[in-house]
Amino acid sequence: MMTDKRKLAVFDCDGTLVDSQHSIVAAMKAAFDCHGLHKPAADAVRRVVGLPLMTAIANLIPEADGQTHESLTEAYKDAFSEARRRGQVLDPLYPGALEAIAKLESAGWLLGVATGKSRRGLVNTLDRHGLTESFITLQTSDNGPGKPHPDMLHRALAETGAEASMTVMIGDTTFDIEMARSAQVLAIGVSWGYHDADELQAAGAHVLIDDFGELPKATEILMEQASCAKP
Repeated sequence: MMTDKRKLAVFDCDGTLVDSQHSIVAAMKAAFDCHGLHKPAADAVRRVVGLPLMTAIANLIPEADGQTHESLTEAYKDAFSEARRRGQVLDPLYPGALEAIAKLESAGWLLGVATGKSRRGLVNTLDRHGLTESFITLQTSDNGPGKPHPDMLHRALAETGAEASMTVMIGDTTFDIEMARSAQVLAIGVSWGYHDADELQAAGAHVLIDDFGELPKATEILMEQASCAKP
């Protein structure tokens, strides 16, 4: 076993740690509505969760120009902020998340987050669930390219001193899996989020899990395989 190496587990947020789809869909529809545009279907919005916000909006309405994309981005932010102010943001943790995080911490894992959320939004979410102290590296697309570009994982590795071979990315979308593979880290796909399990497998997930209770064992197996693969 490679016990002398730092092990890093990086979680996606929306669709992996928390189920925020209802708040995201509501804010997106409000943004489109205030511009007099046809509101996107909920499934279409879920498909782009995890991308940088403006990229997600551009995917929802590719026929619009850049100025419209920028205006919709600001309208989304305003709608989400207003919902937060009113206490209407719903983002419950998925069952078993707290227990899995605690088990990984006790097993010596360093923990991080890589998300398409803004840093402010991520910190608000972690604070609300009492998780801020659990994660030592928080990566958002505020300061660089978002998913599926590997930049966020590269930054997480640099901040923690972990090696790519000892790092796992845990996420619910193909963007997470593609980012992990591009950064040459291990990828764990979760089936409870916003992309289908078969899509995650096709994108290159090393392991698929159906609930958080499976995560500690899955990470252990991947680390054993990584150890055996070392010369």
